[in-house]
Amino acid sequence: MELGLVHQLFGEARSVRGERLYEVTTCALAPGLIRTDADFPVYAAHGPEALADADTVLIPASHEEDELYGESGGGLPYELAAALGQVRESARIASICTGAFVLAELGLLDGLRATTHWLSTDFFARRYPAVRVDPDVLYVDEDRVLTSAGEAAGIDLCLHMIRRDFGAAIAADVARRTVVPPHRDGGQAQYIPRPVAEPEISSTGAARAWALDRLGEPLTLRELAARESMSVRTFSRRFREEVGLTPMQWLARQRIERARQLLEETDRTVERVAQEAGFGTAVSLRQHFHASLGVTPRVYRATFRGPSAPA
Repeated sequence: MELGLVHQLFGEARSVRGERLYEVTTCALAPGLIRTDADFPVYAAHGPEALADADTVLIPASHEEDELYGESGGGLPYELAAALGQVRESARIASICTGAFVLAELGLLDGLRATTHWLSTDFFARRYPAVRVDPDVLYVDEDRVLTSAGEAAGIDLCLHMIRRDFGAAIAADVARRTVVPPHRDGGQAQYIPRPVAEPEISSTGAARAWALDRLGEPLTLRELAARESMSVRTFSRRFREEVGLTPMQWLARQRIERARQLLEETDRTVERVAQEAGFGTAVSLRQHFHASLGVTPRVYRATFRGPSAPA
């Protein structure tokens, strides 16, 4: 799954003219058939020399790590360390699931925040005390080095990388093509005790859909709870169980995504974008935008649209 999702998501990224935005290549220590835990192998046509030309390197998980990094494990094999030594310093490198162990063994995560599958975070933290392990997120972006949680979180990481490279509109198009959620923030909890509402318990999905149609309006927690005929306390608890965020945290992130879309795809002023996204004023939008993305709305627009109007 980790291998396939990389090809699927980056392979679907297209420019407005329909041109592929990435070339995806799979390599192994030796070209040929690679054993998997399924009843079929995968074929890697390229050897490690392909790493020398890569702008981005993604390392998927492997069950072999149970042997390599057990309590008595010996660490990264020399051949793998030598192969990854070919990655250029200017290239970014990312891991999916327990692929983070490889990055940590190379010392690339020392002093940085990182995550991995929640079942492995305790052992990961013991083995790599120099890494600031965050077990409660879907992915961590430390600029050149990125890590993600379990398999499905690799989807969120790949979409985040596409969004970082080419903007929210391109990433949303990839998500639509592959029928996955367009954006789950990296700070969302990776392990939710009850990720799907039990049949006898009312979901908060109707309230979320209602809110998405009214992001430009002032919305209160009491109004959201009323859509599900719940008390504020019960709604807040159910919402966090199902989504991993508080209702107001989720709403703020949806408004940021709406603002990004408007900045990329329209010529509306920052003041108008602020109103339509639900921030009220340009000052409020700038504050939230900078806190979330580290840039102002105008800089974001210039980065992902350039000086000309959108096609």
